[in-house]
Amino acid sequence: MSTQTPAPSDVEERPEPEPIAPTPMARRSKPWLLEVYSTAVGKKYVMAITGIIGLGYIVAHMIGNLKAFFGPTALNEYGEWLRESLLYPILPHTWALWGMRAVLILAVVLHVHAAYGLTRVNMAARPVPYQSKRDYVAANFAARTMRWTGVIVFAFIIYHLADFTWGVANPGFERGEVYRNLVASFERWPVAVTYIIANVLLGVHIYHGIWSMFQSLGINNRRFNHLRKALAVGFTVVVIGGFIAVPIAALAGIID
Repeated sequence: MSTQTPAPSDVEERPEPEPIAPTPMARRSKPWLLEVYSTAVGKKYVMAITGIIGLGYIVAHMIGNLKAFFGPTALNEYGEWLRESLLYPILPHTWALWGMRAVLILAVVLHVHAAYGLTRVNMAARPVPYQSKRDYVAANFAARTMRWTGVIVFAFIIYHLADFTWGVANPGFERGEVYRNLVASFERWPVAVTYIIANVLLGVHIYHGIWSMFQSLGINNRRFNHLRKALAVGFTVVVIGGFIAVPIAALAGIID
């Protein structure tokens, strides 16, 4: 019996297989620290840690400023010690001071960048603005103005450096004469008032920063909220009070 070849119409037509797209190369994973920092939780940790560094510097700076009440010799010797004798002879002259400056600058940069990143995350989470007036029972004034106080304080830091470190904003600036430069600056009431206002805004920023720092680090318990508030208020009052006491004393002629 002969085998007949099926007619072309009887053969089942099968579609040609689609070409397989090449498998993309696996993306190289980021270093562990960058992976953590790319998350909102990581940015909050960075905000908290750099905030602690900033608080440490603020306390030390405030204590140094209060030496103005002990006269020119005490304040000038303190400034000389910072520049020349800090950790000497373990480190060469000025190395410790520049190391502290480098750490502080890095902390400020990371603090600002993390704040910017968290702001973008929050905006992306709610692209449509609130249609009704928000209830600010939980979010107090300090929390709502955190970004603005941060921006204003950062701008003041630049002016403060131009006044007391670079000397371009201080009349008759003399390097090494810390007491003389302080009095020459704060005897001008617009500068003293600006300094006081900037420190009050810094206090608002510090208060909320200390309050939220514990939450960012995962240390949050309602039973201890009153202690967190007491710490935030007490730290802010002492530090900011110490800062603004100097320009007030200069305006009153107590420091001259």
